[in-house]
Amino acid sequence: MSHDGLFVIGANHHRAPLEVREKLALAAGTADALKAELASIEGLREFAVLSTCNRIEFYGVAATPGAAERVSAAFCARQNFDPAQFAQIRLDLRGRDAVQHLLEVAAGLDSQMVGETEIFGQVKEAYAAAQARRSTGPVLNRVFQKGFQAAKNVRTNTAITEGQVSVANVAVDLALTIYGGLKETRILLLGAGEIGEKTAKAFQSRGAAGLTIASRRFERAMELATTLGASAMPFEQREARLAEFDVVVCATSAPGTVISLEAVGRAMHKRPARPLFFVDQALPRDVEPAVAELENVFLYNLDDLAKIAEENRSAREAELTKARSIVAQKADALWHQVAAQVTGVGGNHATPNASQPQP
Repeated sequence: MSHDGLFVIGANHHRAPLEVREKLALAAGTADALKAELASIEGLREFAVLSTCNRIEFYGVAATPGAAERVSAAFCARQNFDPAQFAQIRLDLRGRDAVQHLLEVAAGLDSQMVGETEIFGQVKEAYAAAQARRSTGPVLNRVFQKGFQAAKNVRTNTAITEGQVSVANVAVDLALTIYGGLKETRILLLGAGEIGEKTAKAFQSRGAAGLTIASRRFERAMELATTLGASAMPFEQREARLAEFDVVVCATSAPGTVISLEAVGRAMHKRPARPLFFVDQALPRDVEPAVAELENVFLYNLDDLAKIAEENRSAREAELTKARSIVAQKADALWHQVAAQVTGVGGNHATPNASQPQP
């Protein structure tokens, strides 16, 4: 019997603050290289990687003892992160506990904002990517597929998603508090991905008319600007033109900050009497944290916004208890189905037809 069997290791928002999570965030190129390295780890029969702004998690099936530790070591080496520090914040679950965790994640019960639905799509994408790499097998195929069914069951049979306040709406409410109204407010969106687009639409839905979009891919900025009836500007002009805007929504996938303390200082010198509000939704963060210390500048990051959004959680506690009860029952049944397969795994890699769904 494997000492590892079915496992999940990683780090998430429960124990890793934002400044740590951004160091653990996998860039696209790094992620591909790491997955290739994991595929060669001795005793790791199956694996899938879930990487979001709030978590980096490795789901695996080990055929030999120590495989999970080798995954952890490979990740820390790739990210140049101290293994001892990682051990202090590390999520480490085995067997049935790993099954229940995946089900709770997919259902939005483990999210920073409980009940959010975006995570379901992110888990599906992580599983699809693992299937495409042929790194899943009979155990993970069943666990993930049944996990998706359980998540849908939770959403259908509970009101866990009702009363959900999004990060985008929190940002809009904060802007209204600062400016009183949005009709004359000038908004700059840095990044043209899904998260930024949702926030921009939230601002527009509350009356904001002056929206400008800048992306590292100018053609993408133009495309989104056309869709939203906004303007586009070259990404390279973002800091030089900061003083023109009142709200800056930052949602790029840049590996480091794209808004410096110096640039914000210059902008505020041009507009000392009017506040400047930054909504930093990026991981790693787009705005240099010291910006928050400037007078008349407001900076909110992901953790700040999520904390505000979760203030209404008490109203959904009963539904959360109900949802977790459903998940626990599903986890029991699913673990009963796969326990024998986990106990009996052998060999070092996924089987040639491991990507095929299991009944």
